[in-house]
Amino acid sequence: MQKSKPKVVQREDGGREEIYPLATEEAYLHELIEHIFQEYWQGLVFGPIIEGAAFEITCPHAPVSVTLLDGYLTVHFGRTHFHLCIGENRGSADRPTPPDLRVRRRTARAELVRGLDSDEAPMTWSLRLFNGAGEQQLTVFFPNPFLTSDDRVAEQPDWSRLAAWEEVAARYLGLEPDPRDRSGRGFGRGCG
Repeated sequence: MQKSKPKVVQREDGGREEIYPLATEEAYLHELIEHIFQEYWQGLVFGPIIEGAAFEITCPHAPVSVTLLDGYLTVHFGRTHFHLCIGENRGSADRPTPPDLRVRRRTARAELVRGLDSDEAPMTWSLRLFNGAGEQQLTVFFPNPFLTSDDRVAEQPDWSRLAAWEEVAARYLGLEPDPRDRSGRGFGRGCG
């Protein structure tokens, strides 16, 4: 567990976020990502979120395996899988990974994030990873009380959908459930 205080940042689009930094050691990230995907796969939405593109993928079922080889964590769902470089990527004896590429590939920043509405109330909850070049590797959105399980705006918030966020925040940040998480009104189309 890592005690961490958030910093509030303004995004380029004017939105605000609370960012809780996480450790980036290979073993820590391996345990974190494996825990999230093994325990909460049914409610996760994940993929890279970059300017101009958002991949919002859902898990077809629990991972078949989560493995680590040469710094790359692989989360397997069968044919569907993804790789993340979270550790030292050495390459092979005949094709070693150049030092600058090792640094660029590896996760250099990890954070739990609460997206805030205009009243500073949380409205999204996620994990983000960035490589050594500052490029986003992955965003994992936790179940959202303002959305239904089929990704529609909820008529009323379902606060039980905060359970994954609360457990992960307690386990990895030492945070108690925060009443502010239940203070928002959602996406402005029915909640509140």
